[in-house]
Amino acid sequence: MIIIRLFFSGFKAFFRFLNKTTREDRVATGKLMRSGDSRRTVICVEGNIASGKTTCLDYFSNTSNIQVLTEPVSARQNTKHGTSKTCLCMSSLSLQALMYQDPQRWGISLQTYIQLTMLDKHLSATVSSLLAGSRQTAPVTMMERSIFSAKHIFVENLYRSGKMLEVDYIILNEWFDWITTNVSLPVNLIVYLQTSPQTCYERLKQRCREEEMVIPLEYLEFIHQLHEDWLIKGTSAPVPAPVLVIPADYDLQKMLHKYEEHREKILAATNS
Repeated sequence: MIIIRLFFSGFKAFFRFLNKTTREDRVATGKLMRSGDSRRTVICVEGNIASGKTTCLDYFSNTSNIQVLTEPVSARQNTKHGTSKTCLCMSSLSLQALMYQDPQRWGISLQTYIQLTMLDKHLSATVSSLLAGSRQTAPVTMMERSIFSAKHIFVENLYRSGKMLEVDYIILNEWFDWITTNVSLPVNLIVYLQTSPQTCYERLKQRCREEEMVIPLEYLEFIHQLHEDWLIKGTSAPVPAPVLVIPADYDLQKMLHKYEEHREKILAATNS
């Protein structure tokens, strides 16, 4: 039942969007969904759990021409009816905590919801800018993760580790293939915060998120390898954009310095 609710919540959100737009807006949106908006630059920040993605985005959020879209963690941690933009009728539950406790039962629910929220983020970075036209003030959007890493990292992790049924894996693949075929999701640059699993594990313990306390080092090692196979070796799946690798094992002050060092390379994506 939860999966059905997730799918229908996506359709309802789409139809609510249509009802709020004019015919001209819908025509423009249709063109965007097929060809994308060349006026926008979309940069995705990828990396392991606790690799420093939020810190990176916080740093660049102070730049006037950058719009930052963080990962919708709060929506996944608490999906109480009415508290999120695309709400689920699940009472006050943490999908992440449930997934870590019983991945075979809750993995498909979490990943379906992530795919929906990631699609919403991608569209926020492109569709809204087209509808806003000249009113758009931030030509660059930086996103925390993407619909691509949701599929190529976290869905793959569940399936390869035997914690996702093949039928669930096929369903998610079908949805991902349909979305990426029919909706333009342009990405100009991927910033990969390359962090050792041990460093991620230590940071994870320090930030003390309740739902993450059960994550073992082995899980982070597997997630790290999936990132390496995808973004460095290019052996697991197509990479949708050039990749800028930033070593991210350093402390906070050193990482802030690293971000400033790479500012020009990151913003150069606007001219690519």
